[in-house]
Amino acid sequence: MTPLDPPQPPASPRVMRLAAFSVHLFTALGAGLALLALLEAAREHWAGMFGWLGAALVVDGIDGPIARRLDVQTLQPDWAGDVLDLVVDFVTYVFVPAYAITESGMLMPIAAPILGVGIVVSSALYFADRRMKTDDNHFRGFPALWNAAAFYLFLLHPPAIAGTLAVAALIVLTFLPIYVIHPVRVQRWRLFSLALMAVWAVLAAFTIRRHFEVNALVTAALCGIALYVMCADALARRLFRGQS
Repeated sequence: MTPLDPPQPPASPRVMRLAAFSVHLFTALGAGLALLALLEAAREHWAGMFGWLGAALVVDGIDGPIARRLDVQTLQPDWAGDVLDLVVDFVTYVFVPAYAITESGMLMPIAAPILGVGIVVSSALYFADRRMKTDDNHFRGFPALWNAAAFYLFLLHPPAIAGTLAVAALIVLTFLPIYVIHPVRVQRWRLFSLALMAVWAVLAAFTIRRHFEVNALVTAALCGIALYVMCADALARRLFRGQS
């Protein structure tokens, strides 16, 4: 805008409220993407399922900043954005992946339905736990990232007993006092974490496009990033022990 340009009139309250509501609609779109993912899973089109879950992950990653930018909580106080977000997160992070894990054929047949129930029940309790996130934005316990767990199950394709034990261990870890970083919101090593997440997104998209037929280098990189997310807090506590 040059000094001679007239000032732009502020948007009307009605337009602002409509824009704010559109953010809720955008968040709710994640539930629709979850249904598309489930339809793909029912056909055993696993790459397609992960593609739709990836799209839902993008929606989940950008709706929050947009909501804060538009002050949605003030403009649309009758709609609980946090509740909406949890509902959508449950179906995209937990329910659809639980179906995929159960029906993948990669777990011991007798244990698969039991563990599927365990995933959704433990995650429902986790989502309701007010202690699920610490003041410094770490997750307490395994943070119900079953979409990621399913991704690595399909990537590594372990023996049935190993996959079964790994899923069971993650269910148990949901309730243990371990701390997992939120790669976007935890301040310590934030730039490094964001860079790793960008690399992970590219490699994960490539892996899905290749229907999980990737070389050992890509697999190792994806596993290394997962190990960093799970262990970064423990490493930081060891490195900075005794510091405030």
